[in-house]
Amino acid sequence: MRAVDPKLTLVARSLGASRWETLSTIVLPTVRPHLLTGVRLALGIGWVVLVPAEMLGVTSGLGYEILNSRDQLAYDKVMAVILVIGALGYALDTAARRLLGAPATG
Repeated sequence: MRAVDPKLTLVARSLGASRWETLSTIVLPTVRPHLLTGVRLALGIGWVVLVPAEMLGVTSGLGYEILNSRDQLAYDKVMAVILVIGALGYALDTAARRLLGAPATG
């Protein structure tokens, strides 16, 4: 909410905009980039934490599969799992950008 210029809300109020109209035409478009950044960071941090957590205490998952393949000296499988982790991370980020209506970058 700090990103919203108070003058814009005052103009909307003086023009007779309801709370919903002010929210939908001024507040949400102003905070959308900040919201998108927060969601993308949360997804990224969650993904970065999930895979190592699977390496520690479970007997399934991508992190476990990396360690299991390493112990079996199946380095091709380790590489394949790492590529799957990267592809899923990229897909999550792309889905977050599309769902929240961000412009496509890189």
